[in-house]
Amino acid sequence: MRVIAGIAKGHTLKGPKSTATRPTGDKVRGAIFAMLEARQSLAGVRVLDLYAGTGALGIEALSRGAAWCDFVEEDRTSCRIIVENLEHTRLASQARVHNRTVEQVLAHPEMLTPHSLNGSEYDIILLDPPYADPATPAILDRLAASPLVGENTLLVLEHSKRTVPAETYGNLQLLKT
Repeated sequence: MRVIAGIAKGHTLKGPKSTATRPTGDKVRGAIFAMLEARQSLAGVRVLDLYAGTGALGIEALSRGAAWCDFVEEDRTSCRIIVENLEHTRLASQARVHNRTVEQVLAHPEMLTPHSLNGSEYDIILLDPPYADPATPAILDRLAASPLVGENTLLVLEHSKRTVPAETYGNLQLLKT
């Protein structure tokens, strides 16, 4: 697993030793960012990486020009890996790693960025929940209603081929699958 493009291009990222975390592969990450960059420049955007795992998605966004990324991951070991990956890519000064559950963050969104760069909403939210998590639709509804989502927020949801996301979650509307 490596950073595909931007200032940290080519840096290898550490991954988990267990199979509990499913890192987003290089090809999928490349496709995600090609779609995002076709819609808007990543320069200066604020990113929220939920269920961050290794941090590969958020680190890719930072490498491609995002100003800031908050990483939310409940597993302590994965949080240490994210910190190591941020230090290795020299992007640590543009990020904060939160050892919390997504549910905790949605209940208290103010815990994310006290030094807010541009209000409480994010430009891009990356969401890679466990594929079999039945709580994902409810999480998406809560996220849509939270102050973390603005009028122009883009949300990327990774999901199993067997799961079809709804057309809408609150004020979030499906653009592409």
